[in-house]
Amino acid sequence: MAAEQNERGAAVETAARALLQNAGLQWRASNVRFRGGELDLVMYDREAASLVFVEVRYRRSAQFGGGAASIDASKRRKLVRAAQLYLNQYPALANSPCRFDVVEASGEPPRLNWIRDAFRADDC
Repeated sequence: MAAEQNERGAAVETAARALLQNAGLQWRASNVRFRGGELDLVMYDREAASLVFVEVRYRRSAQFGGGAASIDASKRRKLVRAAQLYLNQYPALANSPCRFDVVEASGEPPRLNWIRDAFRADDC
């Protein structure tokens, strides 16, 4: 069952990446892990000249709220911390505008919903 969930998660992340790239964002990295947090996708939005940290959330059903609803304050803090650590690795990006997006997926086959600017670092 865990292998099936991992495969589904990877497929949803791949679909999310394709959605974002088709919308004009450039891919920079996937599954960047740091102690205490992980960034699912790191993209660059040329139009907004912004680095975009994307959390991808899959729910079999949106009955109890979509994927975005599952990103609580603790998870947002972890994502912000992971983004800070990512920026520390790339000093040239340290002063880049950034935003946090969410791509939520639900159902079978998954339907994707891209939420731009889902939360801000100063909300955490």
